[in-house]
Amino acid sequence: MKFDSSLFRRKSVAQLSHDSETSSLKRTLTAFDLTMLGIGAIIGTGIFVLTGEAAAGTRDALGAGPAITISFVITGLACGFAAMCYAEFASMIPVSGSAYTYAYASFGEIIAWIIGWDLILEYAIGNVAVAIGWAGYFKDLLQGLGIHLPPYLLASTGTELVQLPNGEWHPLTGALGTRLGDQISSMPHEISLLNLPALIITFVVTVLLIIGIKESARTNSVLVMIKLLLVGLFLYFGFPHFNPSEHWQNFTPNGWNGIMSGAALVFFAYIGFDAVSTTAEETKNPQRDLPIGMIAALIVCTILYIAVSAVLTGMVSLDILANEKPISAALNAVGENKVAFIISLGITLTMPTVLLVMQMGQIRIFYSMSRDGLLPKNSVG
Repeated sequence: MKFDSSLFRRKSVAQLSHDSETSSLKRTLTAFDLTMLGIGAIIGTGIFVLTGEAAAGTRDALGAGPAITISFVITGLACGFAAMCYAEFASMIPVSGSAYTYAYASFGEIIAWIIGWDLILEYAIGNVAVAIGWAGYFKDLLQGLGIHLPPYLLASTGTELVQLPNGEWHPLTGALGTRLGDQISSMPHEISLLNLPALIITFVVTVLLIIGIKESARTNSVLVMIKLLLVGLFLYFGFPHFNPSEHWQNFTPNGWNGIMSGAALVFFAYIGFDAVSTTAEETKNPQRDLPIGMIAALIVCTILYIAVSAVLTGMVSLDILANEKPISAALNAVGENKVAFIISLGITLTMPTVLLVMQMGQIRIFYSMSRDGLLPKNSVG
């Protein structure tokens, strides 16, 4: 059986560098911009959405419990090794396309094509999860203002929703089902048709990216600063309620399996560092700035993840965290309602930075594949 050798043809570093030099993309990003983009992508779902579900568990995954802190350490170390590899490749091949381009130079066209589509799907799935998480906080904000959207417009299509005795609608997760038991059958149910807020924020971020990378990076930097202040605000008001003697009695409720399930659940929240590498052709000094941006963002975010997850699981019981807005739920449960509202407002404003970086990375994968003839030329405009 013969293989078509063209499927494994490779592009040399010189060819890839030539593509970069003739690119229409402008080099405007600095190491600071890249670090902010990395933090903007990583600090989002991992802290504001996934921490609660990873700790409490879902219908399809065991919860790590308070040991979610260990899950973040494991994931951070794994991503740290990957980030160093990305940094090395980005220094050698400062070309848009990230792992797709590196695979083209190392393994050949067919492997690059597969990895390119893997990245496209990765960013698409990440966008979906982040948009849904953002919609949960946006719903809380609207309710705080006295505006109530129909429940079937506030969850992903096909999600089964149940109305709790307090009148709130929640996705029917495994942890919630276990807690309510036989009561569920007598509660009102809905099936979601469309997550309208998630659709709207995705459209808004797309428009911002169309305007330009420089404007997008500036907007991201401002929002990341606000996001870091929100994390500090949560730690400041949450730590006085930290009670490990009560809430950490069963530190690993599902043992090692729960810890690894938690690590797997939050892993994609770290993909911001590889999205940064897709901006190589728009970085002023990619050999120096790309490694700095990726590794610095990863270190900062891992430390914050561990701190927030530790305080969060030490504040309240796990069943309170089993939803898409664990930080607001935890603060409300300990009586910090005003702080919860402020943080919900801030999260609603700043979480779209995750969408911005993921969509930015996805667009540049499309761009690189189209330039290499693996997608139609008009797919990138």
